[in-house]
Amino acid sequence: MLTDAELTSIAERPYKSDFPLLTHNPNLTFLDSAATAQRPIAVLDAERRFYETMNANPLRGLYRLSVEATAAIDASRRHIASFIGAVDDEGTPQGNQIVFTRNASESLNLVAKTLGRIAVGPGDDVVISIMEHHSNIVPWQQLCREVGANLIYLRMDDDYRITPEEIVAKIGPRARIVSVTHVSNVLGVENDVAAIGQRAHEMGAYFVVDGAQSVPHVHVDVQEIGCDLMAFSAHKLGGPMGIGVLWGRSEVLDAMPPFLTGGEMIDSVTETDAAWAPVPQKFEAGTQDAAGSYAFDADLTYLESIGMEKIETRERILARYLADRLASLDFVDVIGPSEGSRHVGAVAFNVHGIHPHDVASILDMNDVCIRAGHHCAQPLLVELGVENNATCRASVAFYNDKQDVDRLIDALRQVWQVFHGSN
Repeated sequence: MLTDAELTSIAERPYKSDFPLLTHNPNLTFLDSAATAQRPIAVLDAERRFYETMNANPLRGLYRLSVEATAAIDASRRHIASFIGAVDDEGTPQGNQIVFTRNASESLNLVAKTLGRIAVGPGDDVVISIMEHHSNIVPWQQLCREVGANLIYLRMDDDYRITPEEIVAKIGPRARIVSVTHVSNVLGVENDVAAIGQRAHEMGAYFVVDGAQSVPHVHVDVQEIGCDLMAFSAHKLGGPMGIGVLWGRSEVLDAMPPFLTGGEMIDSVTETDAAWAPVPQKFEAGTQDAAGSYAFDADLTYLESIGMEKIETRERILARYLADRLASLDFVDVIGPSEGSRHVGAVAFNVHGIHPHDVASILDMNDVCIRAGHHCAQPLLVELGVENNATCRASVAFYNDKQDVDRLIDALRQVWQVFHGSN
């Protein structure tokens, strides 16, 4: 149970006023931040400011506006690198290790289509977990099918953990790439990625982390984790949609061939051949979303003005409160760990005898927004034996508060009454 001090801390509402959609809709309870976060005014202002003051195609232009747009992208790369601990021995952010994509899904596809091609051959193993989002399953399925490799799944124990024994058993000498989610987008559980990465490297494999659900909620340091590559998206942090990030160690990115080809990613072109630009431009064909990367930079500045430690503490308390309140309803089954403290941001649940889609639709009538369905994680739901291969999912961010969770619980009681009466 939460302490009185913890309950008081989440009863406060210090951040909602920074988010226009929430202030314009005061009766709205938004509990779907695992799908996308709301945008603070700082992000909306930044994107508008870019188009009003420095709108030009970056990289090739020699005039002032283009130079400013290029500088804005470079500054954003450095800020992102600093945010995830991608710094050198002197603490200098390594912006050239930040590749911009459209989203985390594209980042993972990039890795499978490039590193996968040079690292994985017939009879080799690619290791993922059963918890993965489809974005970290389907690209590896395709690769393994094309080259004749084996796709191996790390599976959970009854406590929703990938045990050390499972890690040793599944990541063996044939492993070439190990790619796992840091935090499950369904269960909200945090995997021991450092231990998984250590085993991967002991076996000579590359280690890739899907950080889509971790970077927004917990302290992430790529050096502490020890990964070779990490993917995540701006929009789950409150940044713009359409901006993804692939971070990688320089030597790994340098070894990977291009993913897409065309403008901006070349150094020179002849009638018969081409030479690639250095990383990160090598992976960024065509005009990039310069306004989006500029606004992402502003988003990180906003988050850091609050303090990521404060954000993480608040969100962990909110997630515990959410899980505990859901577990207190005798007509609700929480899917995942019974301890609320093990849910990072998200809690999956089902209401007895009512399809998750119906639950979500009725909640929407009460201005409560949750997710319902398979959450792009169908193999996980099959593994869990979930009825209808679907769950409800409520997810929190730091702009949520105790009242949001209480509104969800009250609305769920109304859902139950609609289907089963008032007893």
